Amino acid sequence: MPTPTQRSLKLMRERGYLCAVVERWNPYARIRQDLFGFGDLLCLREAEIVLLQTTSGSNLAARIKKIVEHENVNAVRESGMKIYVHGWRKLKSGWACNEKEVE
Repeated sequence: MPTPTQRSLKLMRERGYLCAVVERWNPYARIRQDLFGFGDLLCLREAEIVLLQTTSGSNLAARIKKIVEHENVNAVRESGMKIYVHGWRKLKSGWACNEKEVE
């Protein structure tokens, strides 16, 4: 079963973005580390840069709250990057993405 990150990667590529996974496993700390503290994917298209956090549908609000309160959010915003969160949930017809831009 694909992870939320894999599903978002596929969706953003289908939309024409060049994407890179920027979340990394830190074997010394034994934790996953997101770019700037909240980015799983970095997506580029024309004059647009998106830093994307992926999660399950039930964790969408918690992830947005985490990002809004993060010490790096203003620097990321001021750079001109957009910040999106994808919340994935399974439906009978397949996977659905609830996409929110963090403002």
